[in-house]
Amino acid sequence: MANKVTFSGRLRYWFDKTMAAGTGALIGWLAIISLVIVVIFASIITIGGITQDGGSPLSFAEAVWESLMRTMDAGTVGGDTGWTFRLIMLLVTLAGIFVFSTLIGVLSSGIENKLDELRKGRSDVLEKDHTVIFNWSPSIFDVISELVIANESRKRPRIVIMSTRDKVEMEEEIAAKVPELRNTRIICRHGDPTDLYDLAIVNPNASRSIVILSPDATDPDSSVIKTILALTQGPNRRKEKYRIAAEIRDPDNAELAEIVGGGEAQLVMADDLISRIVVHSSRQPGLSAVYTELLDFDGSEIYTTEAPSLEGKSLAEAAMSYETSTVIGVVSPEGVVDLNADKTRRLGPGEKLVVIAEDDDAIAIKPFTGAVDRAVMRRAQPEALAPERTLLLGWNRRAPLIASELSRFVAPGSVLTIVADTEELQYKAGAIELHGGNLALDIRQGDSSSRAEIRALDPLSYDHVLVLGYNEDLDPQPADTRTLVTLLHLRQIAEGAGKRSSVVSEMIDVRNRELAEVSKADDFVVSNKLVSLMLAQAAENEYMTRIFGSLLDEHGSELYLKRATDYVEAGAEVDFYTVTVAAMLQGQTAIGYRKKSANGGWAVKINPSKSDRISFDAGEQIVVLAQS
Repeated sequence: MANKVTFSGRLRYWFDKTMAAGTGALIGWLAIISLVIVVIFASIITIGGITQDGGSPLSFAEAVWESLMRTMDAGTVGGDTGWTFRLIMLLVTLAGIFVFSTLIGVLSSGIENKLDELRKGRSDVLEKDHTVIFNWSPSIFDVISELVIANESRKRPRIVIMSTRDKVEMEEEIAAKVPELRNTRIICRHGDPTDLYDLAIVNPNASRSIVILSPDATDPDSSVIKTILALTQGPNRRKEKYRIAAEIRDPDNAELAEIVGGGEAQLVMADDLISRIVVHSSRQPGLSAVYTELLDFDGSEIYTTEAPSLEGKSLAEAAMSYETSTVIGVVSPEGVVDLNADKTRRLGPGEKLVVIAEDDDAIAIKPFTGAVDRAVMRRAQPEALAPERTLLLGWNRRAPLIASELSRFVAPGSVLTIVADTEELQYKAGAIELHGGNLALDIRQGDSSSRAEIRALDPLSYDHVLVLGYNEDLDPQPADTRTLVTLLHLRQIAEGAGKRSSVVSEMIDVRNRELAEVSKADDFVVSNKLVSLMLAQAAENEYMTRIFGSLLDEHGSELYLKRATDYVEAGAEVDFYTVTVAAMLQGQTAIGYRKKSANGGWAVKINPSKSDRISFDAGEQIVVLAQS
C-alpha cells in the first residue's frame, strides 16, 4: 500500500509539474508518448514478421512509417488485410486517436488560458521607454491627460497602468473619462504593485518613468512605500536609476519614503502641496490659476536646461538672453535649486538654468539688443503687514496643515476662526501646530453649510474666507455639493449687503469647478487636479518637486501677484523686457501677468514673449517671484 501511495504521489507530482510548465510542455510529452507508441508497435511488427495478406515483411523504418500513418489518420486502417496485422494497427490507431484528441484538448485549453490571461491583464508588457502608473485613484485621469499632452512630441508613446482593479473596467473608465488620447496608447494590467512577480509584468526595467498614486486604502502611504521598496530593492532591478514620482499623504511618512527611494523617487506630498496652495491663494486670489498654468502641459511649464554659452555671465544677462522663455533660477551640479537668485550671480560650470517655456524645443537663446524704457518704470513702496481675520468653513485632514501654514505668513494679532460640524472638532483642532505667536485660533462647532449660522458669523467682516470639503466623511460628489451650497450662501449674503468678500474654496473633482463658478468665489483650488499635475510633471522633470518645494517655502522666494503699477506706469505701452528689468531692480523675477478679460473675469498669462507690447490698467497685476 505504501508503494502504491508513493507511486501515486510521484505521478501526481509529475502531472502538476507538467501542468505548471504550460501548454508547450504538455505538447512535448504527447509527442514523446506518440513516438514511444510508434516505436513499440513497429518493433512488434518487425520482430514478429507480421504482414498484410500476401505482403512482404516490413523493415523497421517501414513499420515505423506505417504505424505513424495510422496514429495520424484513423481511416488508413480500413485498407489493411490480415487479421493479425489489422489487430496491431487497430491498437495503433486507437492510441493515435487518444493522443491526438488529447493534443486538441491541450491546444484548446492553452489558447483559452492565454485569452483569459489577456482578458484579465496578466500578460507581460513588451513595450520599452514607456510610463508606468501604479494604483488607481480619482487622480489617474488627470495624470493620463497631462502625460498624453507631454507625449505629443514623442514617437509611439505608451502608458502602462497596473492596479488591483479588473482590466476591462479600467479600460472602459479611461475610455469614458479620457476620450482624447492622441498618439498615446494605454495598456492596462491587473496585479498587486507591491508584489515582485506582478511588478515584472509591466516591465519597469525598460520604463521611461514611473508614477505611484496613493490608492484608496486604509493605509495608502504604506502601499506606496512598499511599491517604491519593491522597485528600488528588487533582485532583478536595472542598474540605471529609476525616475519615480510617488504620492505621499502624511508628511510624517516622507522621511521613510525618501530612505526607501534612495534618491530615485520624487515625493509629491499631496496634502502639504494642496494646503500651501490653498493658503497662498486665500491671501492672493487668482494665484491657484498661476500654479495650474505652471503645472499643466497645455501651455508653458518649467524645464531645466544647460546653457554653456552663458557660463560666466550674470543671471541678469541670462534672463535677457531669452525672448520666449523666462529664467527663474539655477540648479547646481549637486542638484540644489536656487529660485530668484541674486541677479549678479554668475552661471558656473555644470549649472543648469531653471526656465519657463512652452516646450523644451522652444528654449532658444536670443540676446536682447534693444533698450528698455526706464522712464515708465516704477518702484513699489513698502507696506506694513496688518493683522488678518480668516474664516475657515468645513474640515478635512488638510485643515491642520492649512492653519499651520497660515501662521507662517500673517502679522501678529491675526485670528483664524474654524467652523465645522465634524465630530470631536475641538480634539482634532488641538493637534494644530502653529509657528510663532502671530495667529490665534477660534474653534466653533457648527453647521458650516447652514445659511443662518454663516450669517451669524458675519463673513463679510473677515479679510479671507476659506471653504473646505468634508471629503473625510463624504464621497467626492456629495462633499463638493456641500461646498457649493456654502459658496452660494456666501454669495447671497455678500450680494444682499452690496459688498464683496475674498472667498477661496477647495474643490475635490475638477468637473464641479465650472458649476461652482456661479458662486463668484475669487478662486478655486481643485485638490485632485493639482496633485495629478504635480505627479505628471515630476514624471517628466527630475527636479520638479524641489522646484515647487522652493516655490512654496516661506524661507525662499514665492509666487506673488503684485500691482502692475509697482513696476511700470499705468496705461503706458511697454514690452515685457521693461517689466523684467523693473522687477530685477527690486530683487524679483517677473514671469507673467494677470489682466482683466473681455468677459469681466481675469486671464493669467505666464511666460509672455518679451518683445510683445502691452499696457496695464490700475488693479491689474504682475506675477513675480519675490522674497515677500
